[in-house]
Amino acid sequence: MKHYSAFAIAREALRHHTGWDRAWASPEPKKKYDVVIIGAGGHGLATAYYLGRNFGIRNVAILEKGWLGGGNTGRNTTIIRSNYLQDPSAAIYEKSRSLYETLSQDLNYNIMYSPRGVIMLAQTESEVRGYTRTAHANALQGVVTEFISPQRVKEIVPIINLDGPRYPVLGGLWQARAGTARHDAVAWGLARACSDMGMHIIQKCEVTGITRDGEGGRVSGVTTNRGDIGCDKLGIVVAGHSGHLAEMAGFRLPIESVALQALVSEPIKPCMDTVVMANTVHGYMSQSDKGEMVIGGGADGYNNYTQRGSFHHIEETVRALVETFPMVARLKMLRQWGGIVDMTGDRSPILSKTPVDGVFINCGWGTGGFKAIPGSGWGFAELMAKGHSPLCDQFGLDRFYQGRFIDESVAAGVAH
Repeated sequence: MKHYSAFAIAREALRHHTGWDRAWASPEPKKKYDVVIIGAGGHGLATAYYLGRNFGIRNVAILEKGWLGGGNTGRNTTIIRSNYLQDPSAAIYEKSRSLYETLSQDLNYNIMYSPRGVIMLAQTESEVRGYTRTAHANALQGVVTEFISPQRVKEIVPIINLDGPRYPVLGGLWQARAGTARHDAVAWGLARACSDMGMHIIQKCEVTGITRDGEGGRVSGVTTNRGDIGCDKLGIVVAGHSGHLAEMAGFRLPIESVALQALVSEPIKPCMDTVVMANTVHGYMSQSDKGEMVIGGGADGYNNYTQRGSFHHIEETVRALVETFPMVARLKMLRQWGGIVDMTGDRSPILSKTPVDGVFINCGWGTGGFKAIPGSGWGFAELMAKGHSPLCDQFGLDRFYQGRFIDESVAAGVAH
């Protein structure tokens, strides 16, 4: 793999860009791999990357039903933060945020990470108490956040209206080193690094079955539309389709799948250089490098697998944002879409061994999957390689029948 640099760009410009290699190869699948990962989204690719980088496991195949990064990785609103209340959540999200800071250098690929800061608005007295509590918890966890006054919110975001007709801004939970990154670039950079390590990224490869050694035995491979592929270990990292794959393997998951919607406005001049999240009125907004206002909407109130938007959520989300940002009323919508998110009862992820020997599951990230990609990959790779990871210990499937939930319904149940 050629090294990307300013000198490489200048050299290729002189020879009409004829010397660039493909970012990643498209090989035919082998008969067997040490590890097969189902799902070539951010979490699946990050798992493969850290398997190779941290543990030297490179005989790996990443199988993708559609195209690389075509699921939730390419459909989110790119928010990165780690201001979670519970210790296990803060640990994995802060690990992820810190990895994002150097990921461009690690991958030799510009993921356009922008530590522009995230404000979570407090618009009720209960939110003031909740975010103050979270700020104290973050201080104990080593996560740098602070609760700021309405005046400080206005300094950071001049276009905001503090005196909303329904819910005035009473303050905010501010994380200065949070921010955004380019979602496609994260997937492409990880794919390029995996391919350079000799891993096989196989697109248009749908898994139709999971095979085991004998009745109730260890996993032995997968059946796909491109033939049978053997493996010693199998990682399922397919977001909203996790329940379907788990059923193939012979176990059930305590999750439900719903559509989460988002939209962007027409591009305008720079007016907002941070991310603002308003849980009470349910609207989230940042401005992209192209000038579009990136707006996070709500999750559907019923289980479904659609990847389309609906007028109901446009109306609900934009109505909320117009109260907080009156300028939004003058913008035109450019496009709208949906993604399939998998929600657990405690709104925390599952990174776990499963009842099937050799099968591991990474799912349940709900609305917050993008921000967790590097940390999830780091921990899940360690779990697959060693059978244990400090980052994943508390997120096992066993917590649901042991009753030790990681309740993040405030930090993750609504917020992105």
